[in-house]
Amino acid sequence: MRHSVPRRVHRTTSRRAHLRRLRWNPLFRPSHESLLLQNSEINRLDLPRIQDDNELEALKASQDLVPISSSQSLRIDPRLDPDRRYCRPWTRDFLDDLSADYYKRFHSQIQVNSAVRTVQVQRKLRRHNRNAAPEVGDTASSHLAGITVDIQRRGMTRDQVKWVEQYMLPLKGMGLVEPEEERHQWVFHVMVSDRYSEWRESRMLAGENGDDDDGQPEVKTVLANEQ
Repeated sequence: MRHSVPRRVHRTTSRRAHLRRLRWNPLFRPSHESLLLQNSEINRLDLPRIQDDNELEALKASQDLVPISSSQSLRIDPRLDPDRRYCRPWTRDFLDDLSADYYKRFHSQIQVNSAVRTVQVQRKLRRHNRNAAPEVGDTASSHLAGITVDIQRRGMTRDQVKWVEQYMLPLKGMGLVEPEEERHQWVFHVMVSDRYSEWRESRMLAGENGDDDDGQPEVKTVLANEQ
């Protein structure tokens, strides 16, 4: 005997799906162009895509990769493998600044969900996550070079999400970061250029505190050698 599903259930389900689509209107929408830009930056820096754990450990030993540590303003997803709680020094500079300013504004921590990955790890990830970037090619994941982190978006209020977006918008405009707001993982995926540390140092030398009243960076200086 067949049981029919009331039309009202179908209409309710459809309406909820429609509302979810309406709510998803990120400032930094993932795109093919963004992936190309991230890989172009990796190529400009002549960074390797880290193949395996041996290459990963060598980069840690040389301090080309530095540890990400928990602090008053930053926590790390406990599910993240301790061996992969590493990134490039300039990416850590960005995390330190963002987490400090976010804590100053909201008295809450940001959470890092992902950092450096190897090609081996990315290949395994793609087996059960169809939205993961490939491990090779012009659109390969920028996590493979250690310049990218994923910051948890889930659990943030609308005001907190907007604050993070507005924090990164001027930095993106200067080519210092390339952010994406991933829908299925609910994270800010943020690639950080090595120019970020240069820009950061230039503000310090100029004696700027770099913050407005909301704890967001007041962007005044553009590097003369950005090209």
